[in-house]
Amino acid sequence: SGRENEPPEIDPRAEDKELKYQLLKKYSGYLSSLRQEFSKKKKKGKLPKEARQKLLHWWELHYKWPYPSETEKIALAESTGLDQKQINNWFINQRKRHWKPSEDMPFVMMEGFHPQNAAALYMDGSL
Repeated sequence: SGRENEPPEIDPRAEDKELKYQLLKKYSGYLSSLRQEFSKKKKKGKLPKEARQKLLHWWELHYKWPYPSETEKIALAESTGLDQKQINNWFINQRKRHWKPSEDMPFVMMEGFHPQNAAALYMDGSL
């Protein structure tokens, strides 16, 4: 018979199992750290209630011009326990969802943005 020189048939599923075993053995540490990282990201949905309340309080006080300065962002981050990226994202989302700039925006900007800067700009004729 002409089958003497052919390699014995191997079940491809057995090869797959062996390959899977070898890959898992080699990369299991990496895979588990990836799994942990992804599970952390899924849990990030809502910010803590207390942090949201503090941000909303600031929002209500500054509704006409809800753009905190860098100093205010740092203070908000410290008081809420959030990082600055979370603060920035919260304000971006909040403005997109809930803020309608008023029709007298140039006046609001001049009055409410940073009064000391607006007054200086107004005095030197830049506005």
